[in-house]
Amino acid sequence: LILIGGFVQLLAGFLAFRKYDHLGGAAFLTFSALWSSYGATKILCAAPVSGHLLDIGAGNTEGFTAGSIAFLVLNAFLIILASSFNVVLLCLTLAMELLTICFLLFTVENLPLPFEIVVLSILSVICFYGATASLTNCMFGKNLLLMGPPLLTVQSSKKNREDPLPCVCPKSHLTSGLRTIAELLNTGAVCGVPTDTVYALAASCKHPQAIEKVYRIKDRPQEKPICIFISNLDQLRAAAPPISPLLWEFMENVYPGGIGCIIRKGEWLKKLGVGAGYSRVGTQDSIMIRVPDLTVLVHLIDMTGPLAITSANPSGEVDSTHHDMVISRLGHKLEGVLCDGESDEVVASTVVNCTKIDESGITIVREGCIPAGKVMQIFERVRNR
Repeated sequence: LILIGGFVQLLAGFLAFRKYDHLGGAAFLTFSALWSSYGATKILCAAPVSGHLLDIGAGNTEGFTAGSIAFLVLNAFLIILASSFNVVLLCLTLAMELLTICFLLFTVENLPLPFEIVVLSILSVICFYGATASLTNCMFGKNLLLMGPPLLTVQSSKKNREDPLPCVCPKSHLTSGLRTIAELLNTGAVCGVPTDTVYALAASCKHPQAIEKVYRIKDRPQEKPICIFISNLDQLRAAAPPISPLLWEFMENVYPGGIGCIIRKGEWLKKLGVGAGYSRVGTQDSIMIRVPDLTVLVHLIDMTGPLAITSANPSGEVDSTHHDMVISRLGHKLEGVLCDGESDEVVASTVVNCTKIDESGITIVREGCIPAGKVMQIFERVRNR
């Protein structure tokens, strides 16, 4: 029975460590050592081999007494810690303290039998209930058997110590979060948003001052144009740009995805919803348009209209691949960041110049997440068809 009890305590300790309950694990491993030491000592002293296998008598008790006192001190520390967890663990540590006292009295040959019986009975009941409650609650994922509240509670000041976020940072999977960012963009704010490649800075094309702010936030040279994102190709068709059948076919094969097409600029952009930001996106003659392959961003664009987009990093630095990077690098300059976790890619999109697609084909301006060879294969297949 004693060996079984020690094994159960040892098993409980390992299970607690696997659940990252380091206090519970340390307590149960300590209890296993104490239980086994106490039981083994009792057995060996009672064994009829030359009287006793262990001779605990006058002059031979110093080592056992010292060990008992060490257990008493260690378990007292566990009692203090257990009081901040739950009542069952606290009662278990208190019962183990009584058992340690039994061990100490036994080493000095002054242990009353009734006291030992009461202590072992109490310990058995607590261990049985604690093990049953832990297993039941773990199996069903609910507190079906109560473990009791902590007697000591320490108010954590972690939240107070943490610096507040520099801007509004809603979660992308929440409808309320998407609406919050959409409202900010519609009022002329600049926000960090996820894309199907890396994180980007977004501004509404209806607010040219917001696009100007993007340049200041990134310290981006004025001669570098900013592209626009739309939610689907049907929006482009509705604006009726003067696009050849070959270019339409090519865009149908690359949208949505990580390829941006540079096409000729025109008044049709105002029908697309670019509005007052017409002169601040693209160049004087051309504009890069992309349809992202990311549901949350497509929904956002449907709520705001076309967005002026550029990568969310200080000019010349590496792209941001997580919303935490955007917040830490540029959050103090933004009104909001739509948090979507890790980005799908580590580099930006591939940019293709399609302004002379009918005369001389396409030109790769920037190779990004889509290899240039794959883009050329798509174009050749479209042109041959």
